[in-house]
Amino acid sequence: MKYELVVWDWDGTVLDSAGAIAHAIQAACRDIGHEPPSDEQARHVIGLGLIDALRLAAPELSPERYPALVERYRFHYLAGDHQLNLFAGIPELLGELQAAGHVQAVATGKSRPGLERALDHSGLRPLFQASRCADECHSKPHPQMLEELMAEFGVAGAATLMIGDTSHDLLMAQNAGVDSLAVTYGAHPHEHLLEHRPLACLHTVAELGTWLKTNA
Repeated sequence: MKYELVVWDWDGTVLDSAGAIAHAIQAACRDIGHEPPSDEQARHVIGLGLIDALRLAAPELSPERYPALVERYRFHYLAGDHQLNLFAGIPELLGELQAAGHVQAVATGKSRPGLERALDHSGLRPLFQASRCADECHSKPHPQMLEELMAEFGVAGAATLMIGDTSHDLLMAQNAGVDSLAVTYGAHPHEHLLEHRPLACLHTVAELGTWLKTNA
């Protein structure tokens, strides 16, 4: 086993939620009378903590208006998050990695209540041994989430792998000194992910599973 600890991003990597997040950001902007970002701009901020994400998505907004934007984002996202689906094959892949002896964790831009809700709704809670969220750590790409997870399990950087769908995930891995894998079926495009030198860019969950079984 090369990677004792496998850390997963959530939105766009485990859960097919990137489109819903982008839509909620755009709808929240419209609700408060602010020009919504493009699809590309809205998807680019996915993976960051909510406040950081909205500040990048609506940089011209005055600071006193961000609480209203946060409230409207949460309204739109929570109205439909129970209808979101895991990417096909993810539960089976997580189960296989657990059976093979890998420790698995989540590092996400979601809040702690948001992740707890997602873990319960998805049924994946038993497959993860730990998690870190953006409201209890520095937001990605700061390495704190990975550093705390490695310390919790006593695993070195060389034995840790980060899997994510955004440049924020890959930069966090670089900052923590750990290897990363990119998946292209989430928020950020293939070309942008390649710029951050992951070990590989995988286009489907099946490709991801093959890579992990061969190399992890």
